[in-house]
Amino acid sequence: MRRGRWRERPVRSVLDRVALAVRILLFLVLGSLVLLSLSETPSVANWLARSRPKGPLVGLIAGHWQSDSGAVCPDGLEEVDLNLDIARRVAGILRKQGYRVQVLPEYSPKLNGYRADAFLSIHCDSCIEEMSGFKVARMTHSSAPEKEDLLVSTLYESYAEATGLQPHPNTITEDMRQYHALRRIAPETPGAIIECGFMGGDRHLLTREQDRVALGIVNGLVSFLRASGLATPTP
Repeated sequence: MRRGRWRERPVRSVLDRVALAVRILLFLVLGSLVLLSLSETPSVANWLARSRPKGPLVGLIAGHWQSDSGAVCPDGLEEVDLNLDIARRVAGILRKQGYRVQVLPEYSPKLNGYRADAFLSIHCDSCIEEMSGFKVARMTHSSAPEKEDLLVSTLYESYAEATGLQPHPNTITEDMRQYHALRRIAPETPGAIIECGFMGGDRHLLTREQDRVALGIVNGLVSFLRASGLATPTP
């Protein structure tokens, strides 16, 4: 009897260790899935979008994200933080409406030949106190000028209505018209870049009323998609 008990203990010990290892493995797998579901990194965003193929796809760049700070105010306010906050709010609203959305960093490798039903890079303008307004631009030499003109015009109309800001087209730069991401995406992907306001003159809107900013962008994108004949998804 004593020998039997002695042999039984190691067997139970091994089984207990195996059970513990299985529980740890399951915990790690579940934890990884939770992190994936919360992530906005390009690879995860692409995986999530493919797993939920319902509705048109919208690609967003959070300007300067994972690259640099962008414009910086004297008190340390950084453009990249505003851009990322706005992009995530836009993505959240669109997803609730049934759209697929990918939020990409400034120089994502996914941009090469990127395909979407609408593409927008979100930025904020320099920290100049006496300046106010927003602007939207597309590539100078567009492969689909009519589509991109429509995207720009719907964004202008909807953003002005939602935020109360006036267009500031006179300060559109050549860098905006030749923006690197717009040159990298697939020719059939209609794209634009928006400067949501000046971090100086429009600071209150950009830091305290981001929902209005996001809603203006969402309304412009949705108007464009509907005008392009893409069906409105069911949330």
